[in-house]
Amino acid sequence: MEMEWSASGNEYEKLVLRMNTPRVVIDNAVCPSATLVTVDSARRHGILLEAVQVLTDLNLSIKKAYISSDASWFMDVFHVTDQNGDKLTDESVISYIEQSMRTIHCGRTSDYNGLTALELTGSDRVGLLSEVFAVLANLQCNVVESKVWTHNGRIAALIYVKDCDSGCPIEDSQKIDRIEARLRNVLKGADDICSARTSVSMAVTHTERRLHQMMFADRDYERKPILKAGVESPVVTVQNWAERGYSVVNVQCKDRSKLLFDIVCTMTDMGYVVFHATITTGGDYGYLEFYIRHTDGTPISSEPERQRVILCLQAAVERRESQGVRLELCVADSRGLLADVTRTFRENGLNVTRAEISTQGDMALNVFYVTDAIGNPADPKIIEGVRQRIGLSNLKVKELPLVCHTKVEREEQAVGVGGAVLVSLGSLVRRNLYNLGLIRSYS
Repeated sequence: MEMEWSASGNEYEKLVLRMNTPRVVIDNAVCPSATLVTVDSARRHGILLEAVQVLTDLNLSIKKAYISSDASWFMDVFHVTDQNGDKLTDESVISYIEQSMRTIHCGRTSDYNGLTALELTGSDRVGLLSEVFAVLANLQCNVVESKVWTHNGRIAALIYVKDCDSGCPIEDSQKIDRIEARLRNVLKGADDICSARTSVSMAVTHTERRLHQMMFADRDYERKPILKAGVESPVVTVQNWAERGYSVVNVQCKDRSKLLFDIVCTMTDMGYVVFHATITTGGDYGYLEFYIRHTDGTPISSEPERQRVILCLQAAVERRESQGVRLELCVADSRGLLADVTRTFRENGLNVTRAEISTQGDMALNVFYVTDAIGNPADPKIIEGVRQRIGLSNLKVKELPLVCHTKVEREEQAVGVGGAVLVSLGSLVRRNLYNLGLIRSYS
């Protein structure tokens, strides 16, 4: 009897596993320039975000998407391209997407094991990053990875460090206290005594999701920017469909990479569930419609809540907007490098609006978006002077990546609505796979 119970228990576990394991189909046959990614799975809160995250972490652009759920089951259909608008053909990438989608119910391991995470929020100002990195260099902290966002006069930074001498995570409680105290003093400045926050953690979540959470907790969506020159605000509307018990959210804005991730991430962390959605792109714009409810099954119930959703989704779109000149730094990594580079920016009146810091082996691969001190485009002569100080071959000016629509729209006119927008892996995607340890080279 005991053996029979054990056998039936094993079969039950297998059945549960099959029911909870998403079914993934990647189709390259529908259209010559597009790849279709379809995911069928049991519905649970947050699973849509995790599916979108798999694609955006590879820097794939989602040009169209259809999300629909029925009772406890849901289906996602994604039309994706790389930044060149090519088709996805790399078998290692296809295999990675399939495997990742099938295991999203198990959770994902962090790429930052062995590092200490520093979280910072406060008022933004010219030279703030320079002061932060100078403090870390002085405290013998080696910055391995970091992402920094600014929005509405606020800054959020997630910085992954290790001890310069030992190369290990920083676990000494006294040193951690010193780091927090020094960084808090820097963030407070002269006018941010109350809202500046620092924390140190060994537990790391998805970096960009955490940045959204940090800025949301900082209530950046309630603050007004000092200057917002030449930036077109996203249009967000929220209405209730009383007959069906949904709140209908529409977002119209400039299209860009990771747009769907940013919106779904914010709605998920606000406690809303997406039951149905349609995402399309045309020209340079994205059009997104979501049918949502609270996790308890109720729609948005008041005008203040509706206004809050509008503000929060506008903020979610704006945080990643690339304002300013994109500067790429590729140079041998060294102690104090970030402090020196950002000090040069500060001394020349350049403000960093967004930053992505990374290291590969002995090389530092950093991206900075810079404006002048009040948010206007930086003077090209100042940019050239900064490049000469840092090294013309080390610091390069890059154009902002253009979102590719023309090829997709032309194909869809011939194929119809069922045609997919799709992805070939260029060097950027292969580099992400290299970082994940899935291929030996991305050249």
